[in-house]
Amino acid sequence: MPHKILKLSTLAILIAGASQANAAVYTVVPVDQNSTLKDQPYFDTAQSDAPLLYSSTGIQDSGTDSSCFTTDCTAEAYKVTSEANRGTEGTPIADTTPYNQNDQQITDLFQLQRYCDDNLGYGTCDTWAKNQFFGHDYADNDEWNGQGLGGLQKQQAAWVKGYHSNAQGLVDGEPVNTFASTIAGYNGTQKANLGNIIADTTDTIVKGAVGTNFVYGITSSALFKNDSGMPRAFSKRGFVNKDGQLIQLAPVTTSNELVSNMGQTQANDAVAMSDGKLLVVGSSSYAPSFYAQDRDGKFREDKNKLPNENDILKDSSQKLDFDIFRQCAINPSDNLYANWECQFSTFANEAAIWLVNTDGTVTSHAITAGSVNNRDGLAVIDKDHNTLSFQASAQAVALKADGDPIAVGYSTNNVNNKLYAIQAAYFTASIGNLSSWTRTLIPDLAIREGDNGDFSYTIANGVNSSSVIVGDAKGNGTRPQRAFIYKVGDGSAEFFDQLASSLFFKDSNSNAAAINNNGQVVGWVDLEASNGAEARHRAFTYINGAAQGPLKTGGAWMLDDLTNDNGAANSIANSYRIVDATGINNAGVISATAFYCDGGYDNLSKLSACSLPKKEVKTVVKLVPKNTDAVIQPRAKDDEQPFKRSGGSLGILALTALGFIGFRRRK
Repeated sequence: MPHKILKLSTLAILIAGASQANAAVYTVVPVDQNSTLKDQPYFDTAQSDAPLLYSSTGIQDSGTDSSCFTTDCTAEAYKVTSEANRGTEGTPIADTTPYNQNDQQITDLFQLQRYCDDNLGYGTCDTWAKNQFFGHDYADNDEWNGQGLGGLQKQQAAWVKGYHSNAQGLVDGEPVNTFASTIAGYNGTQKANLGNIIADTTDTIVKGAVGTNFVYGITSSALFKNDSGMPRAFSKRGFVNKDGQLIQLAPVTTSNELVSNMGQTQANDAVAMSDGKLLVVGSSSYAPSFYAQDRDGKFREDKNKLPNENDILKDSSQKLDFDIFRQCAINPSDNLYANWECQFSTFANEAAIWLVNTDGTVTSHAITAGSVNNRDGLAVIDKDHNTLSFQASAQAVALKADGDPIAVGYSTNNVNNKLYAIQAAYFTASIGNLSSWTRTLIPDLAIREGDNGDFSYTIANGVNSSSVIVGDAKGNGTRPQRAFIYKVGDGSAEFFDQLASSLFFKDSNSNAAAINNNGQVVGWVDLEASNGAEARHRAFTYINGAAQGPLKTGGAWMLDDLTNDNGAANSIANSYRIVDATGINNAGVISATAFYCDGGYDNLSKLSACSLPKKEVKTVVKLVPKNTDAVIQPRAKDDEQPFKRSGGSLGILALTALGFIGFRRRK
């Protein structure tokens, strides 16, 4: 008997009439984005009137609120944090080291393309690299004309050419100011050498919001103007805003003057303590990595960490000299803001915490164990690979049932005493002693030497109160990135492509971004196999704990399926395709980045076109669970594919209609 299918557009009409109203599991709530970047000055040669690019970064915590699957939640509940960008970042501000590479050598166009060739495997790596270096929509065949938006080149040339903000952090679409916007926010020992602050030159990302009082994230320094050039005080620092107080999270280590003045910190996640304090986790610089000691006490240097001036300015009259660069580490008491070279300083980083008190004062501690310049028994520099340095970071934190914290992220593992590798780890401490933490590497995610190793790095991204951890393992070379889940105490981590192979198909890339206390995981997965470029993504959710509404334990779904109400093509639900889920709180509300088609996509399928004159833009949404008996209505991948239902029934009216309409054969 020939295989018979029903075209989705016909089936959508039938189900829209036969199914209950509002059948979607989630309501899509658009979050208006009101970045002021578009009102700020920008480079005259760039396309400053181009639309901004928006993406979500997280969701406000829900405290002790009940799940929205069991209690009606309003669309206004819980703020979404997001980021507005003019163009590409070049090297992401949220990365402790660019693209999680502990050699820290991605400093120019060549190294960007090399990273892409070696790790991403796109057939268009030259274009990808130019987009990251020269900026979004750079002029092909005339890349140096300055047309591109954002990009690494503009960041590096700031000492000579100046700079304008490329990234702005938002809370519910409203811009967030930080300590870095005014001179009063700076307190380094060489503050007097900075010069005059230049307005609208910071790049900022908001990572999260806790309660009604706290907002946290990462900001670059503003640009300053002095007699030597236009320096930044540091590349980036964590921040916390509390009730109008703009708080800087300074490096934990202060004995090294280069670190205390120019070292970086990051505020990656935070949780409210029972006493009203905020526990922030992230990373903090503790030593320079471009000139430092290995385990034998020998000083090692890496000249590739300093770019060539002609790769930044093209035929530049200003030069960059590694001998001067070295002095930034050897004699940091000299004026660090008098030489362009010091602006390129790279650092070894340790996992760290900051405890923000109710009065805004801050206490900090290293999570990573060690003293002087040794961490977890390792020197700053890998003896056998002098380009590699120690790196560790806490990416997320939760409080266990007993009140003790568990943080997750990564640390450095010295593989066979021959190779510094970034490996997923968790860190535990007693709530009564936050200055002493124990590191444990997550089992079955080990890095091995050589091309035959499974992974190049592994990172934990999220954790819940039951010590269930989610994260990513980047396959060695161009092998895919695979999302994993691990319960502390189990023998090994599990991969989602093993748990839900129908969604996480073979060789698909995936990212597990977060997990809530109910065991619900969110992230993204490739929707299709790569054709030589980055594959299109779609957001997913996986239920590791008890069922959440109609979402059963052990089930995995594309969020596009859970927002499908089988309404008209121009319905609100069909106006969005959910690309990336970035956070989920304990009430089950999800923050996400989506594509929006003004007027609705052409049909209900996942890959439906947004045909002209309609416009498709990237935007930020919140997904609020419905406290109803929702019916999951999977979308077909495209309009011509078979439609496979998962549970439920069409109903007698729809089945009767099918009898009259008939089927068509597959051609």
